Amino acid sequence: MSTRGRGLHGHVLDTLGPAITSGEYPPGSVLRTDELAQHFEVSRSVMREAVRVLESMHLVESRRRVGVTVRPKAEWNVYDPQVIRWRLAGADRPHQLRSLTVLRSAVEPVAAGLAAQHATAEQCAELTRCALGMVANSRGHRLEDYLFHDVSFHRVILNASGNEMFARLGDVVAEVLSGRTRHEVMFEDPDPAAVTLHVRLAEAVRARDAVRAEELTREITAGALQELDILAP
Repeated sequence: MSTRGRGLHGHVLDTLGPAITSGEYPPGSVLRTDELAQHFEVSRSVMREAVRVLESMHLVESRRRVGVTVRPKAEWNVYDPQVIRWRLAGADRPHQLRSLTVLRSAVEPVAAGLAAQHATAEQCAELTRCALGMVANSRGHRLEDYLFHDVSFHRVILNASGNEMFARLGDVVAEVLSGRTRHEVMFEDPDPAAVTLHVRLAEAVRARDAVRAEELTREITAGALQELDILAP
């Protein structure tokens, strides 16, 4: 496919995906590929490729003589980073943020406890670097720089757990943290208490204190839920 084709394919996805996840096309809606191609002014091959991507996310299914049908929300691949991004861009953002943060509350404390047991020396050092980066960018409205270190910190925790299932949630957590910043569901400067907790968590992992690491992570995720009560009720 040409560069132009990829651009058209991306344009279709960036428009049709959010329309589906926001409910503009409710579950059960039938979309005609030819009509969609005409609407977006793209070729049928570009439209079919876009539909294949949506099918891979379980947002739609194609049937001969029927068309492209929007699937029930319960069948969507809600862990797909792109689906998360589209849902966070819609009106259901507060619910989506809360759902994802509750997921973090269930997973990350356990992952942190495991990380304290299994993290390599390199991973411990990387955690410390990320925590110090968060401290350095926690003032002066430098949320994008802070976000970079915050995402990196939580990826290291999940990877250091030694559990491949937890590690695969790195992209999900990254989308949650990025979405909060992108959609301004953050204070202008991060909560100093949360920054301090990350520093202490890095120390606990380095000290091989699994109980302390799990406790600190529960405090971090509880604080994130409390912020949502204020910023995205």
